[in-house]
Amino acid sequence: MTKQENSYTVGVERLIDANLNRLGEGIRVIEDIARYIHNDTTLTPRLKTLRHQLQQAHNPKRLQYRDIENDVQKESIPSELIRTSLSDIIIANFSRTQESSRVLEESFKLTDSTLSELFKSIRYELYALEKIYFSIIDSAK
Repeated sequence: MTKQENSYTVGVERLIDANLNRLGEGIRVIEDIARYIHNDTTLTPRLKTLRHQLQQAHNPKRLQYRDIENDVQKESIPSELIRTSLSDIIIANFSRTQESSRVLEESFKLTDSTLSELFKSIRYELYALEKIYFSIIDSAK
C-alpha cells in the first residue's frame, strides 16, 4: 500500500466512523424525545430499529483511524449552541441524521454496495419519520 493509498484509506475510514457516530447520536436524540416527551408508540420503535440497523456497518478495526485530537472542526459554531424550542432540536437532528446517512451511502459505494443501499434506505426512512413526527405534533396542538 502506498502512502497516498494509506492516507486515502485512513480518511475514508475516519469519514465513515464520524458519520456512523453522528447518525446514531442524532437518531437517539429524536428517539428519546419521541419516547420521553411525547410518549409516542409509533415513532419510538421505528427509530430504535433504525439505530440498531447501524450495527451492520460497525467495525471495531475502524476505531484505529479515529483522531479526535486532530479533528479540525470539533468545536461548535455559535449557531449550533442556540436552540429555542424542541422543534429546533428535532429539526437539527433530523437534518444531521439525513446528511450523515447520505455521506455513508456515498462512502460505502467505495467499499460495500450493500451497506450503501442500507444507508440510502435509512435516509428515506428518516425523511418519512420526520414527516410523521411533525404531523403527530401538529395534530396534538
